[in-house]
Amino acid sequence: MGRAEKVVLAYSGGVDTSVCIPYLKEEWGVKDVITLAADLGQGDELGPIQQKALKSGAAESLVVDATESFVKDYAFPAIMANALYENRYPLSTALARPLIAKLLVEAAEKYGADAVAHGCTGKGNDQVRFDVSIMALNPNLKVLAPAREWGFSREDAIAYGERFGIPAPVKKSSPYSIDRNLLGRSIEAGVLEDPASEAPEEIYVMTKAISDTPDQPEYIEIGFEQGVPISLNGNTLDPVALISQLNQIAGNHGVGRIDMVENRLVGIKSREIYEVPALLTLIHAHRDLESLTLTADVSQYKRGIEETYSHLIYKGLWYSPLKAALDAFIQQTQARVSGTVRVKFFKGNATIVGRWSDNSLYTPDLATYTSEDQFDHKAAEGFIYIWGLPTRIWSEKTRG
Repeated sequence: MGRAEKVVLAYSGGVDTSVCIPYLKEEWGVKDVITLAADLGQGDELGPIQQKALKSGAAESLVVDATESFVKDYAFPAIMANALYENRYPLSTALARPLIAKLLVEAAEKYGADAVAHGCTGKGNDQVRFDVSIMALNPNLKVLAPAREWGFSREDAIAYGERFGIPAPVKKSSPYSIDRNLLGRSIEAGVLEDPASEAPEEIYVMTKAISDTPDQPEYIEIGFEQGVPISLNGNTLDPVALISQLNQIAGNHGVGRIDMVENRLVGIKSREIYEVPALLTLIHAHRDLESLTLTADVSQYKRGIEETYSHLIYKGLWYSPLKAALDAFIQQTQARVSGTVRVKFFKGNATIVGRWSDNSLYTPDLATYTSEDQFDHKAAEGFIYIWGLPTRIWSEKTRG
């Protein structure tokens, strides 16, 4: 029984998404499968992937370069929000999902498809991110997830694909599950499923081992304009170039590795490895600049907003009303977050060693302990009396 006439399938060129093409047609009666591969700066040559989709039975194979939008419309808002899931993971993979969902919906509307599909399994986060984002963008589209229902092992999937002319992987496949885009890499499975085992050096691509990093520190100055990173060492760069160059610089010093056990949306714990050199550096630098340019109450209140914001991204709610409302708050806070942050890279560390801004709220003649001090020390006594009055009354009333 057919579930849809025409389907747009999120396509990566891997076994599962390739097998989805004949599976949708043969098992679910779909007439036309249009594949969509999104170029998000992952560095793969998408031409062969496009051809593989056609050979696997796709009626049409689309490749969309969305790297600039990925950085400007998804990464930069997350940086302004200092978004770190569970205070560690800067959401490099999660941020790609609402963009891919948007591309799928746009393609479905353009080609008159009545459904979109993806190759996510039933216990990952991505199925939720795709499904909910698609629902938010076009609630009339069906969402098909063959890999959530077919019950294939990897060997089963390869065998099924071979029946329809999809070649098995030539080389022995990596035991790891890897996702990559311009913002970073996520690595899981294989030996990493044992949280007690140290991750082998072979899994890392964007970051050097500490033993291989330079023996001299490197300093870099990152310029921000209203919360958005715009320059490195005084050179204004377009968003993609800025992330690319900073990935190279930070990764060369071993910066950006994260090894964590995180709580997945579906309720299980998962050991994840991330490489996020530029994104992690930018969030730390941005947060530091905020400490110079935001008032204490705004900065402190924003911390709670950031926690909520990171959960919304992780849990697939990028297009939710709450996310839109928080965006308005965050945007308002960024009006004065302009300036420069100096970062020192050395042996796996990105240390903030300086910051300056025309909007700085740091007042030297109030902060100094030298003879230049303009702070009225006598005023402190009255302030402390008033500030401590509730505590003093409480103590007097509760002492036996």
